[in-house]
Amino acid sequence: MASELPEYYFRVRENGAAVFKIDTENRQRRIEMDQIAVINIRNGEVKPQGQRTLTDADKAEIARWMEARKALLAQRDIDDIHRAVDYLNLTTQWAQSKATPEQLEEVTDRLLLAMHDLRTVLVRKKADRFSKE
Repeated sequence: MASELPEYYFRVRENGAAVFKIDTENRQRRIEMDQIAVINIRNGEVKPQGQRTLTDADKAEIARWMEARKALLAQRDIDDIHRAVDYLNLTTQWAQSKATPEQLEEVTDRLLLAMHDLRTVLVRKKADRFSKE
């Protein structure tokens, strides 16, 4: 391979990752992946695999990955919200210029309820922020 492989590999799962240690220093020069732990990003739990004891280096790399993953997920969340604003604008344009009466009938109530719910939460949260200032 042209570049050196990392020492650890994190297979992302829904709530975290399976952590593997990469080994290429064997007789066949094959890539071997030894699972060393499973991590839960939501609660910070790290479970060593089998009877394994994690080294300080293992723990440090897992902690580094978890912090980077949390930052990435937080960035994705805000990106999703920015996209939702764009979708709302595109939906407004669609409703105004392209939607048929049948299409509007199909989605109007659901959209109005969702927008009402969102508006209620946003107004309450904004009022909470103002009252704390």
